[in-house]
Amino acid sequence: MDVWDEHYDLVIVGSGGGAFAAALAAKALGKSVLIVEKQAKVGGSTGFSGGVLWIPNNPLLARHGVHDSYERAKTYFDAVVTYHGPATSPARREAFLKTGPEMIKFLEGRGMAFRYPDGWSDYYDDLPGGEPRGRSLMSPLFNIKELGEWEHRLSTYQQTDGLPMGADEFPTLFLMKRKFAGKLKALKLARSVIAGKLTGKHMRASGGALQGRMLQLVLKAGIKILPETPVQDLVVENGRIAGVIVTTATGPRRIKADHGVLVNAGGFSHNLAMREAYQPKPASTRTNANPGDTGEMLLAMKSLGAALDCMDEAWWVITSINADGSWPPGVVTKDGKTFPFMHHLDLSLPYLIMVDQDGNRFADESGAYMEIGQRMYQRQKETGRAIPAWVIMDARNRKSYPWGSAAPGTTPKEWLESGYMKTAATLGELAKICGIDPSGLAATVERFNGFCRTGVDADFNRGGRAFDRAHGDDTVKPNPNLGPIEQGPFYAVAMAPGDVGTAGGVVTDEFARVLREDGSVIEGLYATGNCTASVVGRCYPGAGASIGASFVFGYIAAHHALNVADQLPFTIASAKSVSAAA
Repeated sequence: MDVWDEHYDLVIVGSGGGAFAAALAAKALGKSVLIVEKQAKVGGSTGFSGGVLWIPNNPLLARHGVHDSYERAKTYFDAVVTYHGPATSPARREAFLKTGPEMIKFLEGRGMAFRYPDGWSDYYDDLPGGEPRGRSLMSPLFNIKELGEWEHRLSTYQQTDGLPMGADEFPTLFLMKRKFAGKLKALKLARSVIAGKLTGKHMRASGGALQGRMLQLVLKAGIKILPETPVQDLVVENGRIAGVIVTTATGPRRIKADHGVLVNAGGFSHNLAMREAYQPKPASTRTNANPGDTGEMLLAMKSLGAALDCMDEAWWVITSINADGSWPPGVVTKDGKTFPFMHHLDLSLPYLIMVDQDGNRFADESGAYMEIGQRMYQRQKETGRAIPAWVIMDARNRKSYPWGSAAPGTTPKEWLESGYMKTAATLGELAKICGIDPSGLAATVERFNGFCRTGVDADFNRGGRAFDRAHGDDTVKPNPNLGPIEQGPFYAVAMAPGDVGTAGGVVTDEFARVLREDGSVIEGLYATGNCTASVVGRCYPGAGASIGASFVFGYIAAHHALNVADQLPFTIASAKSVSAAA
């Protein structure tokens, strides 16, 4: 028998949302649990994110007068998740949809605070079962000073770290040049920033609020977290995963996991070799994912025989680049960190279109961002002329709205001087500067401008969904997402695929157990989050779908590993865990 330095009932690798949910569940079951995190900061991709969970039929919906049910949620889920792979099996769909509401009740019972961002629609609300008011949850603002010595250990997104405003509030803020409501939102933001400075509070929104609160609960529960503790290896003993070997400041330590190891270690967004091996071409690491997403644990599980799926997918959010592929001014910070511009909200606003190098549109610019990235890659595969693509803007767009890091109605001089943002008096001149086919662009703009007059985009249905309209400008009629491209000077920016995380990984079952290619279970090994093939497959049903699934399957994994799977709410949970304490 191997010698172990420490023993726990459950060992969790990584500290994302799924890790914290699993840890709290294990502690509530009276078991010992350890979280090991390779980075100095904890919170994982969830802390780095917008801090949203997509949980259909969650209890906050009923409190806000939104009728939902398992049956209605399943109708929508099945309509939008059309990919049928091992990770989107009927059993996993049922497990996700039935466990999500129970997990939210559990977390609220432990002291977690959620809020309902009413109006943040499902991304395909026009499909059967779609909810135009949304099924997503966020966390209220949180003063991270409450974390004490852990305040500076929290993983947050640096570019929005100091803004005490949720992601659902930005569409209103972006209209500060157009609407009184936008001006009020700007004043509210300024007041909150000033209040924080006067009171000494460090109020955080988005992922900082969500994971800050979850971290606080984990610490209050007495759960041990070891930052800067990477896993060297998964230990196999008698045919099952028995524990981990970690690297510490004093050398390697062997940690026994009596009931299982749960991996919630992120994907491989920052691993170029893996992206070139698995992802569509041209592969790159233009990503806003957590810096720790380098894929080691995914490869470790693969080396043990784990099956993989959807490795070519990511949570695509396209970004802008210089025409030569380099980063524009404002993306690379003074300390050398890179934060690519994310344009999913910018693209929803009127007076712009996105075209390929032939001048043709290929997506609903205001639609689901993952789909836009997929369509860009598909067009590139078909023609070789979509990367880079080009956003074409009318002068009214630059006069009223934000772009990248620029405030509404402003265009930094260095963008124009560097050539990142190109400008010309006519569309023909702009096309020549950008290498776009002038006749193709002219025909596309003429057709698009006709859609702006009727309010109906006959090609891609832009503005036809509640999701699109929620991020548009309702002062523009008859469609808040459509504005004609007709007033110069005109502007153009090169666009390329970007992401906020990879979306493929190891295959897991409804209990979050890692599976081999033949469907057999790697005993003692569980996984959740971006290191797994997602239950939502190759689409994004609503804001927070990846984080919601990570939380749910982390919660499920803890119950199954600790032999209480029969307490889970889905019918197939009658199958008992085959794992046993060593």
